[in-house]
Amino acid sequence: MIKLNLKGLTRSELVEQLAGIGKERYRADQIIRWLYLQRVKDINSMNNLSRSCREHLQGVAFIGQLVLLKEQKSQDGTRKFLFQLDDGQTIETVLIPDQDRLTLCISTQVGCRMGCRFCLTGGSGFKRQLTAAEIVDQVIQVAGILDPESRARGDISNIVLMGMGEPLDNFAQVLKALEILLYDDGLQFSRRRLTLSTCGLAPEIIKLGQKMNVALAISLNAADDKLRSELMPINRRYNLRTLLAACRRYPATNQRRITFEYILFAGLNDAPADAERLAALIGDLPAKINLIPFNEHPELSFRRPQPQKIAAFVNCLQQHGLMVMTRKSKGGDISAACGQLRGEVVNCVTIQPNPGSGAVFLR
Repeated sequence: MIKLNLKGLTRSELVEQLAGIGKERYRADQIIRWLYLQRVKDINSMNNLSRSCREHLQGVAFIGQLVLLKEQKSQDGTRKFLFQLDDGQTIETVLIPDQDRLTLCISTQVGCRMGCRFCLTGGSGFKRQLTAAEIVDQVIQVAGILDPESRARGDISNIVLMGMGEPLDNFAQVLKALEILLYDDGLQFSRRRLTLSTCGLAPEIIKLGQKMNVALAISLNAADDKLRSELMPINRRYNLRTLLAACRRYPATNQRRITFEYILFAGLNDAPADAERLAALIGDLPAKINLIPFNEHPELSFRRPQPQKIAAFVNCLQQHGLMVMTRKSKGGDISAACGQLRGEVVNCVTIQPNPGSGAVFLR
């Protein structure tokens, strides 16, 4: 029998497991508090559950733990964590400081199959989907690294599903993970503190709005189909017209706008005419534009525009009354910037587990 990872079970799934042995519904709430508030690593530590309940859980379930292989810290304070999964695959998670916020960028797949030309994650191929437990556990593990003594999420204020993988290509497990992250008696995030970024899987965007309605970010990067199809193969399946139609069905408001992420590539999509096309494309939506000057990397031929080109692009959009932000790239010196995550074990230090704790220390 394959045991279940408790961190991947929703409240209703926990209730169903416990109902089979005649236990009350509120026991599921107790387990949630143990997992996410107390961050226990052992079912036996749940001492307000009866012995028979704990024995049953130990027979059918376990509490999984991602293993920290390596941590890197950027000069700007960004921290990147390399985690190993149970089957030996690895993923990366990034913690980004920004004034009064601490944002955690989490992964949803090992690799990615979307094939965007500017993204190193996709260039390394697709290995497998992450489970809901593996998605949620990134938050739990980083919270424990930040403050081993604190409860729940530590100092993490926001979560963005913008790490390795396309979240909507792993729809069922991502939906479960989002549900778990929202529990009031668990990690206690709110919908406005959770942002999912997608390259444009139009049907899943509509389904997400119907089922979860977290903050939505669209990786756009071009305002015409020809260029976008060259940069992002997904556009050949769901072109801009289809994508924007799905966005119009998403429950966004002026208070909760859809973010359109637009990476600026020198000489490719950074001209005033490109800005005009972008403004025309999304001008009728409750939207904000997040401009991302390309994070250069030796393995990619794209280049970052000059500052004056970026400023002119911003000015053009603002003249159309659009809300525009220019993202300051962080973590580039440790390959933790947008599109640079690969989860590779490169020059990894030896690790030594601490017996009985589940924690891993770097030597």
